[in-house]
Amino acid sequence: MKDRLRALFCDHLSIMRGKYLPHHKIGDGETRFCLGTFGTHYDKDLLDAPHAKVKAGLPDMGLHWRHDDIRDGWEPATKVVLGDLVDEDGAPLSLCPRGALKRAVAAWAKRGLTPKIGIELEAFALQADDQGRLMPYDAPGGVVYGTGPFADPLRFNDRIWEVADDLGFRLDMITSEFDSPQYEYTLTFDDAVKAVDDIVLFRLLAREIALEYGIVLTFLPKPIAEAGGSGMHINFSFADEAGGNALSTGPKGGPDHMNDLARGCIAGLIHHHRGLAGLIAPTASSYLRLQPGSLSGYWRNWGGDHRNVTTRISGEGGAKARLEHRMADASANPYTAVAAVLQAALLGVENGYALPPMETGDGFDRMDATEGVANDLAGAVADLAQDRALAEAVGAELVANHVYMKEKEVRKTRDLEGDALRDFYVWFV
Repeated sequence: MKDRLRALFCDHLSIMRGKYLPHHKIGDGETRFCLGTFGTHYDKDLLDAPHAKVKAGLPDMGLHWRHDDIRDGWEPATKVVLGDLVDEDGAPLSLCPRGALKRAVAAWAKRGLTPKIGIELEAFALQADDQGRLMPYDAPGGVVYGTGPFADPLRFNDRIWEVADDLGFRLDMITSEFDSPQYEYTLTFDDAVKAVDDIVLFRLLAREIALEYGIVLTFLPKPIAEAGGSGMHINFSFADEAGGNALSTGPKGGPDHMNDLARGCIAGLIHHHRGLAGLIAPTASSYLRLQPGSLSGYWRNWGGDHRNVTTRISGEGGAKARLEHRMADASANPYTAVAAVLQAALLGVENGYALPPMETGDGFDRMDATEGVANDLAGAVADLAQDRALAEAVGAELVANHVYMKEKEVRKTRDLEGDALRDFYVWFV
């Protein structure tokens, strides 16, 4: 069989959508989808969401791609490509998350800076019991930083690594996380759009390969009530016009070696802390993870090498100088989440927000910070709706659509808890 093309995009709910197309479509191209996808919820409820035109005839939107973006896939005789969504007139679609990230990159480019992104993904492995109920994957020897067969008896992560490496994904690490069966996957820093393209494809690749082993690999923030949560830490820096790291002040990093750019970025993230949550921690499950003392990005604070602050400053300097934002989880669309973090940081640089003092508490028994995120998705969505500066920066129509869909999600999940809440999301996240 000749190679076919799997044309993909990541939607408002972070679900991967696409089509298989015949060999002659491999090249610069376009295919069409229904714009009403952006009014479709996890449970397939079709809603009249803003700008989705569900009650205006359900028109088409296009997915455009370039031949140079086509890459080898992990299915036999299949290429894959990620593209940009456009409206019926061929203009960039305001709801397109990848477009939102490109706008954020362009905004930083006006300052002569190129955002560099590195994302850490965390996930739990589940498998069905004899009654078909999803249970934690049996890895009884799993420990934090575990490797080998005790951490992964089926060795499905070895297969993920092998396939990803063969396809050119630049993995930095795979390891067991704090709770068993939980794993962390980290890819190498890259230009923002390339880094996020790689993350969304790697996440799909990992889930599909794990499924071949009978494993449901879920990036849901809190799929196991008695275990910890899974995050999507967003590390970022900027290349200046000479190719240097614009956050670096020399060979040392940390709070004692910050420049004005770093201070401005942190101030922006602090200022928009509560509004950010509605975009980058966007499910009911997110607020089971975002709790005080959970190393999760709950607090409106910042610090150095401290895992109980939301924005962490790396102790590494020089080329490795970076900031790490720890609130997001992978139920968020990665394009939207990275765009939101970059835009909040830029608002801090442009508006000169005041930077509060660094956190000095331990994060468990003592904290300087007195404010966190909302207690639940309803509160987080309300905070996002009120943060108009962030919404305008990320994209007003995208945020309006997001707020509407998440308000409906609050109602859909209000009476769900435990496995019922997990199962509302688990096949998609």
